[in-house]
Amino acid sequence: MKTHTNHRAHQTEEVGEHLLEDAKDLLAATAHVAEEKVIEARKRLGAAIEKGKDAWNCVQEKAVAGAKATDQVIRDNPYKSLGVALGVGVLIGYLLRRRD
Repeated sequence: MKTHTNHRAHQTEEVGEHLLEDAKDLLAATAHVAEEKVIEARKRLGAAIEKGKDAWNCVQEKAVAGAKATDQVIRDNPYKSLGVALGVGVLIGYLLRRRD
C-alpha cells in the first residue's frame, strides 16, 4: 500500500510540475506582447502559480505531519493499534462475506 501511495504522490507531483512548466512557458511566450489584457492575464497567472506553490507546500506539510502523528500513536500504543486493525479487518471480512 505504501508503494501505491508513493506512486500516486509521485504522479501527482509530476502533473503539478508539468503544469508549472507549461504556465512558465506561456508566460515566457507572451512576454513580448504588450496588450493590456495579456499583461493582466500574465499577472493573474503568475499570482496563481505562486498560490499553487504555497498550497502544494501546505498540503505536503500537513501530509507529513499526519503521517508522523499516526506513526507516533502506533508506536505509543502498539497493542491497541493491532486490536483496532484486527477489528476493522474482521468487520470488513464479515461485510464482504455477507454480501455473497
